[in-house]
Amino acid sequence: MFKLHAPFSPAGDQPKAIKQLIQQRPGISSLLGVTGSGKTYTIAQVIAQQSKPVLILSPNKTLAAQLYEEFSLFFPKNKVGYFVSYYDYYQPESYLPAQDLYIPKETKINSELERLRIEATASIINRKDTIIVASVSCIYSLGNPSDYRNLALPIKLGQQITRAELLKKLLFIQYERNDVEKSAGSFQVYGPLIEVQLPYQREVLCIELTENTISRISWEDKQNHRLLKDLDSALIFPAKHFVTTEEKKIAAYASIKQELDAHLLTITDPLARERLKTRVEYDLEMIKELGYCSGIENYSVHFDGRVSGEAPHCLFDFFDDFLLVIDESHIAIPQLRGMYAGDAARKSSLINYGFRLPSARDNRPLTFEEIESYFSDVIFVSATPGEYELTHSQPVVEQIIRPTGLIDPEISIHPRLGQMDRLVEEIQKTSAKGFRSLITVMTKKQAEELARALEEKHLRVCYLHHALKTPERTEILHKLRTGIFECLVGINLLREGLDLPEVALVAIMDADLESFLRDKRSLIQTIGRAARNSESKVLFFADKITKSMQAAIEETERRRAKQLAHNQEHNIIPKTVSRSVTQSITSSTIAKETRSQKAARTKKSTTLQAYDATTLEQLIQEAADAFNFEEAIRLRELLFALQKKE
Repeated sequence: MFKLHAPFSPAGDQPKAIKQLIQQRPGISSLLGVTGSGKTYTIAQVIAQQSKPVLILSPNKTLAAQLYEEFSLFFPKNKVGYFVSYYDYYQPESYLPAQDLYIPKETKINSELERLRIEATASIINRKDTIIVASVSCIYSLGNPSDYRNLALPIKLGQQITRAELLKKLLFIQYERNDVEKSAGSFQVYGPLIEVQLPYQREVLCIELTENTISRISWEDKQNHRLLKDLDSALIFPAKHFVTTEEKKIAAYASIKQELDAHLLTITDPLARERLKTRVEYDLEMIKELGYCSGIENYSVHFDGRVSGEAPHCLFDFFDDFLLVIDESHIAIPQLRGMYAGDAARKSSLINYGFRLPSARDNRPLTFEEIESYFSDVIFVSATPGEYELTHSQPVVEQIIRPTGLIDPEISIHPRLGQMDRLVEEIQKTSAKGFRSLITVMTKKQAEELARALEEKHLRVCYLHHALKTPERTEILHKLRTGIFECLVGINLLREGLDLPEVALVAIMDADLESFLRDKRSLIQTIGRAARNSESKVLFFADKITKSMQAAIEETERRRAKQLAHNQEHNIIPKTVSRSVTQSITSSTIAKETRSQKAARTKKSTTLQAYDATTLEQLIQEAADAFNFEEAIRLRELLFALQKKE
């Protein structure tokens, strides 16, 4: 079912690992693969030799984007989808009783990531040869997959339907009429012609009516309206995941009202009682008139018809039988364990003080026990598996030998005294060889301050931490690989999974501060960032050797000895990993979407005469915001030419 594009054959420990993992399907397995041993390639080989859809979970968006790129290259003829949180910014609704401070929900939705989410779920339903790469946020409540399937709108040639009926059906499944901006999830009406911008399709769906009959269905290019293919029929999936029937909406209205009346009787604080009554009654009025309200997800249990406490629907439920792969499981498993408790604590304050009904608790992520129910066929992947994976896996498959012959980097320990001069010297040596450097610190403030200090030493440096948006993070990593930056300073984002073969130096500041960021597992992961380059080395800046440091050094030496023996036996000369530099999904696709929207909206040529200075400045800023720097440079040159002419 899956057609693997493999430019090379399995080597090193890969053949043994592939065979063991395939033999254990279905079941619970772990792949303990060192950095640079080709864990992703091994998993791709396993996927290719089984016949069910695949869900790959990643701890964060950055690693998910990298996996999406890699699996898209491995399976060009199959469908590889991308499902991560569609928020560029998310401030959840909360209440702080000690300060009597209510914080309303505030979000900024990324329309391209929202489109990719819908594309992913539509692909799961449409075809079995689908691989979805998702972040752990996929365990949060999602619309009912049965409603999503059942409310899909089928159309076919010769179907009897009036234009008004067709438009009403599109509106019902959450499409919006917008004759100006052709954004995903909208439709345009030009007399008997209706153009539907499907959020899961790059092409536009065109439907023509003749005397209340569908006379033509076709795919057209969004840019030039060139006919791509005539169709006999089409299935239009809802524009959003949260859709429901009219009957369920009516039932939900009655159920919410019933809960409100019952709960008001239990509230003794008159202020909280009035606050809740006013808010919910307003929401009910909005639901009755418009079909939705702000914060409607807090009433999801009423729309789903679930019993209180029952697991909500999530991405898992869009699959029937599937292979689950959890990447960097030593990080992902603790994340999955903790998400429910954090959400429940926040909701409790809102409920106790009259901001939400008790049913708001049921709009939640899955508990870990509920997640475990999907572990019928799962592979945990990590260079440092946690206790859960080691305990539950049969077997734990080791992949230590790298096909490239690369050896784990040598580790040297240096005192804090004079560390800045030593660090600058090592970065300059690394850059002179054409390679890059990574530096890990303990805090966001340290990352920013160290980056500024290195910049004063005339180094091309940037910092990376959690406060940066996902597109900014991936763009920074892209710039590191292409050489725009020679050095990157970060915290824990530089540990797990990042595939940066250009990195030959990793410096760990404050290596002797025993903590989560400096325990054995974290140190081994950080050391691994330099394991894809034949000239790599790692510097520990520390005034003593801690137990974690010693354990990490011993494990690294064990792996070095095993690889050296293998290289000597097979006459292998280590060589740096070669990986083409590609734009990530979170920057290139967003930039591409922005360019296409601008082209459709302005319909202007890119000549000097087509713009004034104000318009050019606006377009330059928009191109830069979308990380399309080539376009920004081109437009800036036009601006300079225009200013000279004036």
